[in-house]
Amino acid sequence: MNGGLKSLKKRRRIQVIWLTSVSMVLVLIMLWFLPDDSFQFFRSPSEVTQAPPPPNERFRIGGLVENGSLQRGQGEQISFAVTDGGASVQVVYTGILPDLFEEGQGMVAQGNYINGRFEAIEILAKHDETYMPTEVVDALKEQGVYQAPDGPTATN
Repeated sequence: MNGGLKSLKKRRRIQVIWLTSVSMVLVLIMLWFLPDDSFQFFRSPSEVTQAPPPPNERFRIGGLVENGSLQRGQGEQISFAVTDGGASVQVVYTGILPDLFEEGQGMVAQGNYINGRFEAIEILAKHDETYMPTEVVDALKEQGVYQAPDGPTATN
């Protein structure tokens, strides 16, 4: 009788290991077949100008909206420059900008870099006076132009 209990535990353990292995393989297969634009990376304007990505690569760019660069075109088309203090990238967007979007403020855009400009499909702006995405803060600190909301400019 005791041998039957050990056999049942061994069978259950094998079933659990087998089920876990099959689940892991299925997850890896699903990740393999995900479209390339499912994984979007963040780049600063300096990174984009130093090593321009291919036109078919979708990514996020972030920084500060350069003062004096915001231009409204016909309809809902808007263009502006985003900077991290080291480089600027021209951004073109067709749509309605977030309410808190303005020059000199932090933003993140999603889109593609085509023919020397970033064609955005989505614009994200800060949601209050103090918030800025960590990727943008890190990129600005690298360039030595980050200003804390309540403090002096950070330097390298």
